[in-house]
This record gives sequence, C-alpha cells and structure tokens, in this order.
Amino acid sequence: MENVILDTCDDPCSGTETDLQTVKDAMIDEPTMNELADIFKALGDPTRVRIIYALMQKELCVHDLTVVLEMGQSAVSHQLRVLRNLRIVKRRKAGKTVYYSLDDVHIEQIFAQTLHHVKHG
Repeated sequence: MENVILDTCDDPCSGTETDLQTVKDAMIDEPTMNELADIFKALGDPTRVRIIYALMQKELCVHDLTVVLEMGQSAVSHQLRVLRNLRIVKRRKAGKTVYYSLDDVHIEQIFAQTLHHVKHG
C-alpha cells in the first residue's frame, strides 16, 4: 500500500501570525478571477493548445489550420470561436479570407512560459 502524504498540519493549527487582511485586500475581484479561470480552461484543451502553438509560428487562415492540425473546418472554426471570445486570438479579414493570429504578446508569453515549465520538469 502507498504512503499518502496529507497536506495538513499534524497539530491543530490556529494559523500563522501573518496579517491576513493584507492578503485579503490584495485578492482580485470575482469577474477578473472568473475571466482568468476561463483562459486557463481554454488552455486545458489539447486542440486549442495546438491552434495557439500554430498561431505562434505565423498568422493562418482556417484552411491552413485544418491542414496543419489535420482536422475538419467546422471543428477548427468552433475552437477558434472559443479562443476569439476569450480574446486569445483575433481575426483579420483580407477580401474573402479571414486570418487568425494571437490577440497580443501576453498570450504568447503565457503560452511560452507554460511550455518552458513543462519542458523544464
């Protein structure tokens, strides 16, 4: 049988002597917390991760993404809509073609740092 390490104190604990009010005052508001959680949920889907990684390389249209990801157009379009609604990707129309790219440098930084963390471990 495996030994299970519990993340609890061995003795009854009345907390630390830290001023918890400063921590509480620094907490982010509920709407911001929900938006942040939604972004991490979006990054929790392997297909969306693949789309983001492809768009880190260059701006692509839906057709290009279907070829790169070897997926159907409706599936790619659905994932792009989710990413666009969360402001992870943006679109640019040129004639009849719609091109997608990452919304801003922050998305690329979040993704790159997370990828670095995964590869580091």
